Amino acid sequence: GLLTPLSAATALVVERITDEQRLRKARIHPLAVLSALNTYSSGKGARGSLRWQPVQPIVDALDQAFYLAFGNVEPTGKRLVLALDVSGSMSIGEIAGVPGLTPRVASAAMALVTAAVEPHHTLVAFSAASGGHGGQWGGGEAGLTPVALSPRQRLDEVVRRLAAIPMGGTDCALPMRWAQKQGIKADVFVIYTDSETWHGPIHPVQALQEYRRQSGIPAKLIVVGMTSNGFSIADPNDGGMLDVVGFDTATPQLMADFIMA
Repeated sequence: GLLTPLSAATALVVERITDEQRLRKARIHPLAVLSALNTYSSGKGARGSLRWQPVQPIVDALDQAFYLAFGNVEPTGKRLVLALDVSGSMSIGEIAGVPGLTPRVASAAMALVTAAVEPHHTLVAFSAASGGHGGQWGGGEAGLTPVALSPRQRLDEVVRRLAAIPMGGTDCALPMRWAQKQGIKADVFVIYTDSETWHGPIHPVQALQEYRRQSGIPAKLIVVGMTSNGFSIADPNDGGMLDVVGFDTATPQLMADFIMA
């Protein structure tokens, strides 16, 4: 009952949450703020029986803090290709590590953060071959659709835009094959999916090796299965490949460390 409309406590919390200097000193990642926003606005804890009545000014302050926290993310300076799973299952369930957050929202948030802080990036979505449902489950050929994001866009707008793309199969070899065909110079490929980590006629390891040979770039690959219980894409003998099973607020920094290593 401490945080109520028009109370002094609510005013203090709003002031602290939106204090950009405090956010910088705390080095809070935007995903951590998004997790807090999601939990607080739901009015209940992810675990246990705790309940509360959300106060709108605090919800708005957490929303503002999400965007302010972009400044806490150190750019890698690398050339990044982000490939997003846009299938319907991305809107279902919770990512392992942040209860209440769907893979769709989490991947959209990471894409938006990348667009805001990384000067050299491109974003693609695993899409259907020709407007319909394609790929592994819907028939036809899976493909990739370029997606342009502005750092000035709102997260909810990005989520809606990704959800509107006709979904295709999440062939984890496609980003490297696409970049090779398009002549795109990339240092790192990052794939965000829920648990779909299959491949077509070419294994992702083979596709990455071929991309390295043709481009002369020692490119890295990160495959993130946000709701996966386990999968194996990376070659354990290849230090430039990383499988991420699940996802929590510490994962973005671990990925950045891997990219910069």
